Parts: sequence; C-alpha cells; structure tokens
Amino acid sequence: MTVAGLLLARAQDDRPGLRSGDDIWTWRQVIRECAVRAAWMRSSGARHFGVLSDNVPELIFLLGGAALSGSVVVGLNTTRGPVELAGDAERADCDLIIAEPAYADLARELHGQVMVTDDPAYLAALNEHQDAEIPETGGIAEETLLMLIFTSGTSGSPRAVRITHRKVVIPGENLAGRLLGPDDVVYCPMPLFHSGAIMAAYAPALAAGATLVLRRRFSASGLLPDLRRYGVTYLQYVGKALSYALASDERPDDKDNPLKIAFGNEAAPLEQKAFGERFGCFVIDAYGSTETAIAVSPDPMDPPGALGKLTEGVKILDPETGTECPPARFDSGGRIENAAEAIGELVNTKDLGLFDGYYNDGEADAERLKQGMYWSGDFGYADENGYVFFAGRSIDRLRVDGENFGAAQVERVLAEFPGLRQLAVYGVPDVAAGDQVMAAILGDFDPEAFAAFWAGRRDISPKWVPRYVRLATGQLPATASNKILKRELAAEGWRAADPVWWRPSRDLSYRLMTPDDTAALRSEFERSGRLNLLEGSG
Repeated sequence: MTVAGLLLARAQDDRPGLRSGDDIWTWRQVIRECAVRAAWMRSSGARHFGVLSDNVPELIFLLGGAALSGSVVVGLNTTRGPVELAGDAERADCDLIIAEPAYADLARELHGQVMVTDDPAYLAALNEHQDAEIPETGGIAEETLLMLIFTSGTSGSPRAVRITHRKVVIPGENLAGRLLGPDDVVYCPMPLFHSGAIMAAYAPALAAGATLVLRRRFSASGLLPDLRRYGVTYLQYVGKALSYALASDERPDDKDNPLKIAFGNEAAPLEQKAFGERFGCFVIDAYGSTETAIAVSPDPMDPPGALGKLTEGVKILDPETGTECPPARFDSGGRIENAAEAIGELVNTKDLGLFDGYYNDGEADAERLKQGMYWSGDFGYADENGYVFFAGRSIDRLRVDGENFGAAQVERVLAEFPGLRQLAVYGVPDVAAGDQVMAAILGDFDPEAFAAFWAGRRDISPKWVPRYVRLATGQLPATASNKILKRELAAEGWRAADPVWWRPSRDLSYRLMTPDDTAALRSEFERSGRLNLLEGSG
C-alpha cells in the first residue's frame, strides 16, 4: 500500500477529514485539493518541493499532492536560521520553496525560486488545475520517495532521511488498527516537518478515515479547550509537550474531555502518569526515531520507565567492542549498579526496519550501518527480562525541545568566542525530555560577554545556546591522540568539580551554579522519574 492508495480510499468519503480553526473539509474535499496540487506539481517542472510552514491545511494538501504525483516534499524546519536552512534546501535538491506568509521573508533569504501561498502567482497556478482529475498512481510504489525529513548525525550537518511511501503507511496502518476508528479525532499540534507528526498523527488518521485536527503550533493553555472544541480522542505529542500541559493551571474539571489516547515519545515516566491521571486518558510513550530502524512500544504491565521489551534482533551492544551488554543489576532502591557494563547502544542486528537510508549521504549511511547492522546512536540498558530503559543519546547527537542537531554545529560557532583554548559541546539530560546543551571550555570567560555572543545570531537556532557552561580549571580529559573524552564530561554533567555557569531559564543570563542549585535540580529529575539518566550516565 502507498500513501496515494490511502488517499484514493478516502476519495468518496464525505465524513470530516480535516479541521483547522473554524474551517472543515470532508475527506472527499481534502483529496480534491490534493489532486489540484498533484496536477500543478506535475506541470511545474519541479521534483523536490521545500515547504516552510507551520501546521496549516495547505501543508496537508501539498503532502497529498506529492503522494499522488510522485513528487517529494522536503520538510524545512521553521526554527532554524536562514544560513542553516539554505544549506538544508541545497542538500535536499529543492527545486522550489513554498512558504506560508508567516515565513515569506525567511524563505526569500534562502536563495532559489520561492512561492508564497498567498501570492497571486501561486493562487493562479493552482487555479489553472481546479478541474484536474485524481491522477493515475500506478507508477507509485511503496519504495517511491515521498518526503525528506531532517535529523542530525555526529558530523554535525543535518541529514535528510528518505521517507518513502511504505515508511508512512506501515506505522499509519499499525496505529490505526490498534488505536483508531473512523469516528476518532486526531489532534496534531506537533510540527509536520518532523517524522512524529507525519507517522503518528497524519498517517493513522488517513488510514483510519478519522478526522485530523491541525494546530498551527502546540499551546499548553490551548490544549484542553481544543480537546473539547473538536472532540479530540487521540493526541500525538513529542518531548516536553506533556510537561508544558501539566504546568498549566489545574482545574477540577480537567478530566471532562473526550481524550482517550496520548501517543508519543520522550515524556518522563512520572509525567506520563500525571498527564493520564489529570486528563483522564491512557498515555503510550513509545521509542522511535526519524530513521525508524528500531521501534519499541510499551505495555501497561511493563516496569515503570521501561520503553518496552527488546524486539527480535534488537540488542544492546558495547559500541567499542560490538559485544552484547549484560543485563542491568539494581540495588534495593532501584538504582542501576553496573551502569558501566550494562549501558550500550541500541542496535538492530537483524535488518534495517523501515530505514530506507539518508538522501545522497553515503557518509551518514556508513555511520549508521556497520557490519550489516543498524546502530542507532541511542543508549540504553535492559533488565534480566529484556525490558529496555533509555539512557541518553550519542554524545555528539542532541535533541532539544524536539529539534535534532549535532554538537559539532555548536562547536563551530563557539570556536568564534575569543579567548578559548579548548572547548567541547555535548548533551546532558533535560528534566522533562531530551537533552540540554552543555559546553566545557578552557580559557577566558565573562558571563555577560558570553551571553552577548549568542544573542541575536541569525545563523543558529536558539536551541543551540548552551544551558550549562563548565569552566575548566585544567586541561579537558583527552585520549593519547588528544581527542576530548566527551563521555567523561557528560557523565559528570553539571555536577562537575569545576565551576559551572548556567541559565536557569530561557533568558540569556548566566550565573554560577551553587550546591543548592544542583540539589534542587536533582530533586526535579527525581520528581519527573528521570533520575536514572543522571545515575546511569556514566
């Protein structure tokens, strides 16, 4: 089955298919709009369409148009700076960039041909195809490329993952078969330029014939009103979304809503429990990545904090030796006793799952594919029964508030700060989900000058700015070949003996971390159920 096939199955469906704000389209109307875009795409002479947009209906129509025409949508990350975005668009061979009005100015900084969705030229181009028939899709196969979605590798450059039709259909049909029916309403507040929203919101809604509700951007205060307004039964989330929702003002009637399932990944165990109890739903927090070479799903009977049980062929291997790591042992308090030997990299030793490779990036493919196995770059440990627990990412791969990037990208920028003799950038666990950026530096440091250095830069994402800065009092730990041992730095994190400066909030203002700060932060990790990430990080 292809995404084109799923769309054709909805072509005569007059039930609600898409909602955004006060607007509503039946599935028949959605497919009609997709057919118009398909005809235009085929006539445009372009093949790869870069899309710079929040979650708006036009993005759904363009995605469907690409599916019906054999074209490719390139999801461009709206949070990235113009220099980085221009590089992404070039690497993805974007022939044309389509931007919604909110990103028109940014799109025009990327060079190349740009069309804005409210421009007369774009509207006229679509109008020429208003009577287009739904195209024949016989030439579109499950391995046909549909999208390019960016992630990051250890070299620092974002990498475009090949999203084929099968890569969307299989999780869509799986989730629809398990969790959804045609009367369900799927809420999509996570960005559609990331794989989570495509595969865990758009795809299952399409496969089930459920209603897809778009939210331009996630809003914690807007979540409950939206659940009630649209009759939402299924929420897709990533990372800190549940944490943000729980931070909103609690009301006695929070459970008075239609939500049944919250499905996503990277939420802290205690936040999963708290969200389910507060809003009266069942939270399913699964493990996955844009590559989708490894998938692990939890069960209600799993141990607290477990991602699920290791599936056939998925093992935890020592990244240095390639040998399988022994099961974790725990003390009476539930803390891992043999972290050094039990924590290893999650590896698919059997096949590549749904991973169809990176786009024109043999170096990236080689990094992930070794000895015929897929190495995820994600670390974990398993108990004696095979239940796996997440322990963090490869030091050079960071995920902050849902955005993936490489430590080398941040290091290249940080190297411009005057007076540094040594530097290293690495990830440390975030209290709620994913990582925070930490830098270890040797050299001159002025906190105000450091903050000013990062402020206003247009060549970086705001999420790259270090949350913690370790001011080394001696040489950074290194190998005999002078390679900095980031794993040692990350294991100590912000609990290092060296002075650590930090930004307690999102404000660009650094202050020296005190023992009271470290104790309070540790307590936050304990409350969120992520204390194992601190104690097992070594």
